[in-house]
Amino acid sequence: MKLSLFLGLLLASFTTQAQVHRVVVATDGSGDFRSVQAAFDAVPAGNADWFTIVVKPGTYKEKLTLAAEKTHVRLVGEDAARTILTFDNYNQRIDPATGKNFGTTGSASVHLYANDFAAENITFANSAGPVGQAVAAWVAGDRSSFRHCRFLGFQDTLYTFGFGSRQLYDDCYIEGTVDFIFGSSTAWFENCHVVGKTGGFFTAASTPDTTRYGYVFHRCRLNGAAPASSFYLGRPWRPYAKTIFLECQLGALVRPEGWDEWGKETNKQTAYYAEYKSSGPGANPRTRASWTHQLTKAEAKAYTQATVLRGWQPPH
Repeated sequence: MKLSLFLGLLLASFTTQAQVHRVVVATDGSGDFRSVQAAFDAVPAGNADWFTIVVKPGTYKEKLTLAAEKTHVRLVGEDAARTILTFDNYNQRIDPATGKNFGTTGSASVHLYANDFAAENITFANSAGPVGQAVAAWVAGDRSSFRHCRFLGFQDTLYTFGFGSRQLYDDCYIEGTVDFIFGSSTAWFENCHVVGKTGGFFTAASTPDTTRYGYVFHRCRLNGAAPASSFYLGRPWRPYAKTIFLECQLGALVRPEGWDEWGKETNKQTAYYAEYKSSGPGANPRTRASWTHQLTKAEAKAYTQATVLRGWQPPH
């Protein structure tokens, strides 16, 4: 075989392999797929290499599922404000397939079961409105990361579902009302903008008693249009909930006591809620609930992203 022919075949092979691992979704048909779900379905089962799905600007009204076997998926948009994945199910809505309510989990606009998932410049939304629990993103997979993403909804916007899973939210915008960041995963929130809309609870962790870390918010901003003193930093969905705010800016909407025990006196002994160097009008260490903690500098230094995420280094 001539050298030129051999090199041509080799180059074609490399090109084909590269194409297999990158697809484009566009509503106007200019990409490989018109829907995000079709792109999810195209990911090979047991995928071991990063499979990139580029999503062109547009609003994609789809109920999405990334199956557990579709690992190493990278979902990339050009601009989160113009790349929107949304649906409008909610807890009390009747599922025509079963005749029963969708429930909280079933209300999610997107279900992410797979490990090693990364999203960038994407909006995850639930457009049902203020109708009770209506999840925008349900995240179960381990090693899930979100950078420059938006999570839009009201009650129960972001469900960090995965038991024992590690999740990163970097420079994200998350909005809601009641318990709108909730679940059992270990999650690190870095430089996020967390917006309370009408009064409620920023977090409702359900950290298992066997898990050392729950939610850690580092250098985040918590504010919004909700009235002054109308938001708690969190309440324990399960007794061993763990939530910590490190060097965060807290708006006037944060209640002076900061935390709620969800009507169970025993939760005060089991939940672990703490702050370190909170700032802003909502930072009131002297008025915080007596069973919560203000960390010392030495205690705060123990909370690093690498430690909390158990050595996992999220992809960039």
